[in-house]
Amino acid sequence: MHAQVSPANHPVVARLTALLGREHVLLDTTDREFYSTDVYNADKTALAVVRPGSTADVAQIVQLANEHDLPLVPRGGGASYTDGYVPAEENSILVDTSRMNAIVEINERDMYVVAQVGVTWAALNDALAAKGLRTPFFGPFSGIAATIGGGLSQGAVTWGTGVFGISGENVLGVEVVLGTGEVVRTGSWGAANSVPFLRLYGPDLTGLFMSDAGALGIKTTVSMRLMPRREHVLGLSFGFKDFDSMAAGMEAAAREGVNPTNFGLDPALQQGQLGKADVATAMQAAKAVFRTSRGLFDGLLQVAKLGLAGRSFLKGAAFSAHWLVDGVDDQATRSAVARLRAVLQPHGAEVAPTVPTIANAMPFMPLNNVRGPKGERWVPVHGLLPFSRVLGFRKDLLAYYAANADRMAKHHVTYGAMFMTVSTNVFLYEPVFYWHDVQTINHQRMIPADYLATLPKYADNPEGRQLVGEMKRGIADLFQKHGAAHMQIGKFYPYMRGRDPQTAKLMREIKTLLDPQHHLNPGALGL
Repeated sequence: MHAQVSPANHPVVARLTALLGREHVLLDTTDREFYSTDVYNADKTALAVVRPGSTADVAQIVQLANEHDLPLVPRGGGASYTDGYVPAEENSILVDTSRMNAIVEINERDMYVVAQVGVTWAALNDALAAKGLRTPFFGPFSGIAATIGGGLSQGAVTWGTGVFGISGENVLGVEVVLGTGEVVRTGSWGAANSVPFLRLYGPDLTGLFMSDAGALGIKTTVSMRLMPRREHVLGLSFGFKDFDSMAAGMEAAAREGVNPTNFGLDPALQQGQLGKADVATAMQAAKAVFRTSRGLFDGLLQVAKLGLAGRSFLKGAAFSAHWLVDGVDDQATRSAVARLRAVLQPHGAEVAPTVPTIANAMPFMPLNNVRGPKGERWVPVHGLLPFSRVLGFRKDLLAYYAANADRMAKHHVTYGAMFMTVSTNVFLYEPVFYWHDVQTINHQRMIPADYLATLPKYADNPEGRQLVGEMKRGIADLFQKHGAAHMQIGKFYPYMRGRDPQTAKLMREIKTLLDPQHHLNPGALGL
């Protein structure tokens, strides 16, 4: 532990200023507070915030931190909520990577892109779209702010996840500064006379730095593979009478391996949208079903099924799930939708694909949802489960909510949930908390000002805040009981707790090898 020192008086500040320039070393109290606060939490305030522009800058910052025995905490776009970039020790230097925002190379022949870690997923997607390309996974919902480096350090899902998995699965190689200040490149990128076109050249060193929360190195540049952008995209939406039906439908759809993006919503998150279906909505649904069917006869059959089951079923629908499918041509896309429809029909009823259509049109929306629809504080928890353990976890979760119902009501805490399938074999369950509380500096700077001004404001609610923190930990314990895995491990999820002894020993040895002074993001991964 380090005693807090005034930024202006610390000897490292003059050296950092000489290296980066005064404008890239932030010492103002408000700036340091903002950069040290994530969407959910704050702990220690950084001694200084530095904004490197290159890998060489980062290497020198690491060397200076080692000389002065100071912790280093890397930060991406600031859209996370598991203490990933929240300093855990006094006098930490926070490394803001936002200046490192160059797309270095788009190689259309060899089908890879090289970009610095401060590029946002939205910016990368736009640049690739202009060339008819995309990365297989192409960002989380928060991609307007979330950066490539943050998404890979934390682990991210959404766009492309249904087929191509978690963010780190799509990376070919990284350039990373170790805790020694040394720079390494992984995969074929680290071989003489080669380029970053292949990940698995020998042991998978790239994987070491995926989802590591910056505890093993500070990534500076990344190579990801490319694929053609599919212009034929169709949405599909179903309503379900209960969670079990929705989970069964999402599992059946996931097994088909044809939907790049999917998500499910519980009643709190869908806010009654399906229940508002009217004649116009029914007509939209009929047109969408007909358009995505495999032919005239199949189209008429599916519309007839929708007319018989859809409207009456909606009256009891509590959950919804949504899929986006893309293909090389219209026929291929419609065939994939038809296959999904066939496996979903035993579990729910099809409705108009308004939600996925809007999501596809605006994949990266403003960060309005870091406050609730009524201006509440918001924080999710999540777990990645095998399909066979989802219902058991949910049973325990509902019992946990019931045991705390009176306290939640007293302190103005409510909950909802979002769901997703990852590739063909994973169910992501994401409980969400909302509660009355003040706006933080993160909200004030991250949420568009015009939207923030429309939201109600609440008084300080320390009891509610404390209850949410307690219940987040309780839900994490439930996930561990059911063998869940996690992304966005940061300093919250119990990565090392319960790890078998030999694996834990190996992890600590890797940390010491790559970061001998243990200066890189202390506390991340539980290290």
